[in-house]
Amino acid sequence: MAKLAAQGHRVVLVVATAGEAGLSAAALSSDGGLGDRRLAELDASAAAVGVHRLETLGYADSGLASRPTSAPLTGLPRFVDADRQEVVGRVAAILEQERASVLTSYDANGGYGHPDHLAVHAVGAAAAELAGTPVVLEATVPRDRLLAAAGAVNRLLPRSRRVDLDPWAHAYSAAADITHRIDVRGQARQRRASMRAHASQATADSGPRTLGIFTRIPPPLFGLVFGREWYRQSRPATDPPTKCFSGVFDTL
Repeated sequence: MAKLAAQGHRVVLVVATAGEAGLSAAALSSDGGLGDRRLAELDASAAAVGVHRLETLGYADSGLASRPTSAPLTGLPRFVDADRQEVVGRVAAILEQERASVLTSYDANGGYGHPDHLAVHAVGAAAAELAGTPVVLEATVPRDRLLAAAGAVNRLLPRSRRVDLDPWAHAYSAAADITHRIDVRGQARQRRASMRAHASQATADSGPRTLGIFTRIPPPLFGLVFGREWYRQSRPATDPPTKCFSGVFDTL
């Protein structure tokens, strides 16, 4: 997003929920205001990368598959329970209004499998089809490389601190299925600012979370670690992204 914005493209971000059911320190969530905090963090994060328009759909956070949230008493339903046709129509209307050239979404595994991420994948694909958006790129990570790197780190740790990698065996996408790569080393400053804006996602009462650890990586190393993004194009494009955005997307 930051790279496209810097090149003069209009960037629109659509968010399904406020993430009010996510993990966070009790000091930030015990008053019931975590959703509002995260919406404020979202505003700051979007500004850091140069988003021109931010749309929040307002659905309730569905929670993890292992810890689903209860049905909300007021307002819109949980995102996974929302009328799919209605949600698709809302997103398609934004795509049509913006005359979007590219839609990015989650891959078919919803990244690590969060129920709302899976719903975003389905909604994004259907909305792009309805709106006639020419290119859909699914944000992902090469699973093979992720597992290899995590396995190497595990071997350096005592057994009591090793991470169970079995749940990641089917997360994200196989490297062979990834079709596009983006070099974003030049946007390290904006990425760090965007990540730091999501302060409530960085800590929990059990200790630092992954995001908190990532934002402490020294600047030169940070640019290397987060210098690439990967995408999967699941259906043929009517207008290839390399044509829409010359010099941004590298086709693999």
